[in-house]
Amino acid sequence: MQVNDVMIHEVVTVGSETSVKDAAKLMVDGGFAALPVVDDRGRVVGIIAEADVLRDRLPEDPLLHVRRAGPGSATAPPTLVGAVMTREVRSVEPTADLADVARLIVDEALRSVPVVHDQTLVGILSRRDVLRALVRSDESIRGDVVELVERYTGEVGCWDVDVTDGAATIRRTRGMPDGGPIIEEGALRTLALTVGGIVAVRVLPAGPQPAHVAGIAQTE
Repeated sequence: MQVNDVMIHEVVTVGSETSVKDAAKLMVDGGFAALPVVDDRGRVVGIIAEADVLRDRLPEDPLLHVRRAGPGSATAPPTLVGAVMTREVRSVEPTADLADVARLIVDEALRSVPVVHDQTLVGILSRRDVLRALVRSDESIRGDVVELVERYTGEVGCWDVDVTDGAATIRRTRGMPDGGPIIEEGALRTLALTVGGIVAVRVLPAGPQPAHVAGIAQTE
């Protein structure tokens, strides 16, 4: 499964000259954890996250602290996104394996990552987008697996596919594997692993063949 399958294509962005307050409003209104910062050519030059907005922007309430309030800072915090954004941005390609990007998000504690192609922003992927792929219904996942298997083999109605909690089990019920069972098993497993929501795939040996297929005459 690729990043392109689950990423958000319509991305809300800001520029380095956008005010921090406006960026914060976009985050609150849209429920965004971070916003990509782009230049006039759509290239990512940074990212502004909730923590960047909050840093040094909320003065302590002197009435809520025992100590006497000091003179305070005479310098206001930066007002433009370019002054507070993170410039070193981890980005990914739309064709990247979603599993690899999920590990990146977890290992580096990222809330979201911009998706870039030819240096231009084409989407954004958040933790929630990855989770969305995992919570697809088993029936939806099963439908996609059956469609892929039947399209690949050209054999309709010859497969028993079960999906439980994202784990798929595939078994041929009719016909013979083209190229042998080992080749077919590998191909079916590869196909099924491209389906969103799949967490594991098991391909079982073909089930009992009907008598006319096996060449055995039926007798009373």
